[in-house]
Amino acid sequence: MTIRAWALAVALGLTGVAAQAAPLIGPWPVADPSPVLVLGTPHLSGMDKFDPAWLAPLLDRLAAWKPRVITIEGLSGPECYLLRRYDKSWPDTANDYCSRTEKLAALVKASTGLDMPAAEAAAEEAVVRLGPDPTPGARRHLAALFAGAGNLGSATVQWLRLPRAERKAGDGVSPELVAELDQLAIRKNENYLIAAALAARLGLERVYPADDHFSDRVQAEAPPGQDKAMQAIWSGERPPLAKQAQAMEAGLKDGASLLALYRFYNRADVGEAFVRSDMGKAYATVSPEHFGRRYVAWWETRNLHMVANVRAAMGHYPGQRALVIVGASHKPYFDGYLRMMHEVRLVPARQVLGK
Repeated sequence: MTIRAWALAVALGLTGVAAQAAPLIGPWPVADPSPVLVLGTPHLSGMDKFDPAWLAPLLDRLAAWKPRVITIEGLSGPECYLLRRYDKSWPDTANDYCSRTEKLAALVKASTGLDMPAAEAAAEEAVVRLGPDPTPGARRHLAALFAGAGNLGSATVQWLRLPRAERKAGDGVSPELVAELDQLAIRKNENYLIAAALAARLGLERVYPADDHFSDRVQAEAPPGQDKAMQAIWSGERPPLAKQAQAMEAGLKDGASLLALYRFYNRADVGEAFVRSDMGKAYATVSPEHFGRRYVAWWETRNLHMVANVRAAMGHYPGQRALVIVGASHKPYFDGYLRMMHEVRLVPARQVLGK
């Protein structure tokens, strides 16, 4: 009997009270559900006023929560690999989102001979073999393999877990790759300054890239005028909460003010306001070409793919805490889709960040 047939037989044979009461969509009874915190974040790269030291209070609270798995809004190596090879179907997507990934993968290929798929397979094997007390050489090699596989977040985790004196060339890490990894560790990006730094602090070996841009095809194949139509939709008056967010960003001065900004972005009413002023406005803007509805289709599809990537990462850690770091405008969709999962239990951001 195949696994699918066995699962169907079990499902048809369920007669317990708990099984009968469990909804087809949503939480199922389980002794150890998987707690998930979706942390909506402003993109640090777009902040004019920012000091990485200000992240300390946020990192302290996240570290105290002790997630076992961390996902980021970054493209995986396999997706970049496919986007590059199907560039006629996804024009410019690889150029827009994969250039750095491909650059580091090329450096690793030059030093190890491994292309991206081979480095991906080797990295997965190396993680399993790493053991509780790896040598600096083993960790350097894994950093190189992750970089070669296109998993730059995890390469940075391995780099940060090395003592500073061991962040040097060798074991597949070329001098050029040393410089790149050093830059990633301090890059003004939440994937590195928050996710990778936190993973290293907690003794994790990796982070999981969960972004998706296969959905870009919806936009790329829209009728002429899509970009112009969307610019017109976005050009209107900004909602009061968006203006408040802008003022809070302009007033950043220390860790307390940055933590307050994260608390603000993770409020349910703020997320709903942003959705209504962006996707809601696009959806309600009528045009013969359905420009707004095409945009919403792209956005929903992207979030569905991203949540699928998150759920797949969680599948390796049943019952463990998961921290999902993603741009704040994604959070309402992530919360909505993750609520449909059987073992997921969403954790309110205020429970971790405070009020």
